[in-house]
Amino acid sequence: MSQEIVMYAADWCGDCRRSKRLLDSLEVKYTVIDVEADVTASDKVIEINGGVRSIPVIMFPDGTHMTEPSDIDLKAKLEALKII
Repeated sequence: MSQEIVMYAADWCGDCRRSKRLLDSLEVKYTVIDVEADVTASDKVIEINGGVRSIPVIMFPDGTHMTEPSDIDLKAKLEALKII
């Protein structure tokens, strides 16, 4: 199983910046895909969220995702996956 985490985000998004800060503070590696720069990424976010363009969408190695997670929920998910 790949350990890659992918975050669909945008520079203007406060929740995105908060999730990035948490991942950085926990030294978790992740890839950011800018939904403003990549139209297909924006379409993917809408598809994942059932028609809503909510970000960040964080994709996990187990195939699950979280949309706009709180820091507590995101940290709990990383612990459950033994990433941290």
